[in-house]
Amino acid sequence: MATIIRDVQGMSATPASSEKSNFWRVGHKPTLIASFLYFDLAFMVWVMLGPLAPDISATLGLSAAQKGLMVATPTLMGAILRVVNGLLVDRIGPKLSGAISQVIVIFGLMTAWMMGVDSFGGTLALGVILGFAGASFAIALPLASRWYPPEHQGKAMGLAGMGNSGTVLAALFAPTLAKLFGWNAVLGLACIPLAIVFVIYMVMAKDAPNQPAPKNVLEYFKPLQTADAWWLMGFYAVTFGGFSGLSASLSIYFTDQFLLSPIMAGYCTAACVFAGSLVRPMGGALADRVGGINTLVLVFLVAALALAGVSMATTLPAALGLFVLAMLALGTGNGAVFQLVPQRFQAEIGIMTGLVGMAGGVGGFYLASSLGFAKQLTGSFSSGFLIFAGLAVLALAGMLAVKSKWRATWTTGARI
Repeated sequence: MATIIRDVQGMSATPASSEKSNFWRVGHKPTLIASFLYFDLAFMVWVMLGPLAPDISATLGLSAAQKGLMVATPTLMGAILRVVNGLLVDRIGPKLSGAISQVIVIFGLMTAWMMGVDSFGGTLALGVILGFAGASFAIALPLASRWYPPEHQGKAMGLAGMGNSGTVLAALFAPTLAKLFGWNAVLGLACIPLAIVFVIYMVMAKDAPNQPAPKNVLEYFKPLQTADAWWLMGFYAVTFGGFSGLSASLSIYFTDQFLLSPIMAGYCTAACVFAGSLVRPMGGALADRVGGINTLVLVFLVAALALAGVSMATTLPAALGLFVLAMLALGTGNGAVFQLVPQRFQAEIGIMTGLVGMAGGVGGFYLASSLGFAKQLTGSFSSGFLIFAGLAVLALAGMLAVKSKWRATWTTGARI
C-alpha cells in the first residue's frame, strides 16, 4: 500500500509509489523564462536610484537625509504594493497583473525622462512608480510556480526568484551610462530593455490552468493572528531588509565615505549585491540540510558582527570585505526564511509570501533611510549600521526563544 510522503515544501502530498517527474519535462518553460526576465529587469530598475544617487544629489543639492529617503522610497512602496499585487494575482491572474505593473513602470520612467526630475519631491514621485517594479516579487513567483507540481516548487520559485540579481545590473551599468549621457537619460534608456522584456513576457508567459479561487480580502490577514507569522515577518525584515537596504544605499556610502567616483562605487556595490543574490538559493538548500532555524542562528550572528565591523571600518578593503560577508549572510537568510514559511503555513503559503515579502521591504526602507539620517545628524554612517546590527542581535535572540517551541509543535517532514 502506497504511503504518503509530504513534500519538503509542505505544500501537498503524493503517493510514494508514484515516480517523481523530471523538472525539465513538466511545467511551462516559456512562462518560467518570462517570469525570470520580468523579475530580473524589475529588480534592476527598482534599486536604480541607489547607483544614480551621487549624480542626482550633485544636481539637485540633496542632503544626506534626503538621499536616504530617495533611495528608500521605492523599497517602501514595493513592500506595500506586494500585498496589492497579491490581491490582483488572485483576481485577474498573474500574467495580466504583471503586464499592468510593467506598463506603469515603463510609462513612469518614460515620463520622468521626457519631463525631467528637478526636485526632491520629483525623486520621491519617481520612487513611488519604481515601487511597482519592486512588487514584481508577488507576481513573478506565482506565475511560474503554479505550473509546477509540489516536488518542483522549490526549483521553480528559486529559478524565478533569482531575478533579484537584477540589482547587480543597476549597480554595474547605471553609473557608467549616467557619466556618458547624464543621469536623467538613464531613466529613458532603462525603458529599452524593459520594453523588450515586456514583449517577450506577453508572448511567452501564460497563466496556469489550475488557478486557485480568489480569496476574501480578510483571509489575507488571518495568519497575522498567530505569533509565528510575526516572527517570520520580523526575521525577513532583517534578512531581506538588510539586503535590499544595502543594495540601495551602498553607492552613497562608498562615494561619501571613501570619495569614490560613482562608477567605482557602482562596481563595489555590484560585488556586494552579487554575493547576496548568488547565495539565496544556496541558503534554501542549506536550510533543507541543517534546518532553517540553525541556518538563521548563524546568519543573524554573522550579519550582526559584519555590520558592527563596518561601523568601525576605516579603509575601503575592510569595509568592502565586511559588506560582502554581511550580504552573504543576509542572502543566505533570505533563502532560509522561505524554507521555514511553508513548514508552518502550508495552507496559506501564497498569503504568507506576500506578508513576509512586505515585511522585508519595510526593513529595507528603514535601513536605507536611517543611514541617511545617521549621516546627516552625526556626520557618520556608523550609528545606522550599529542600530541594524542590533536588530540582527534581537532577531537572533528571538530565534533562540522560539526554536524549541517550533520544533515541538510544527508538523512537517522537513528539518526546521
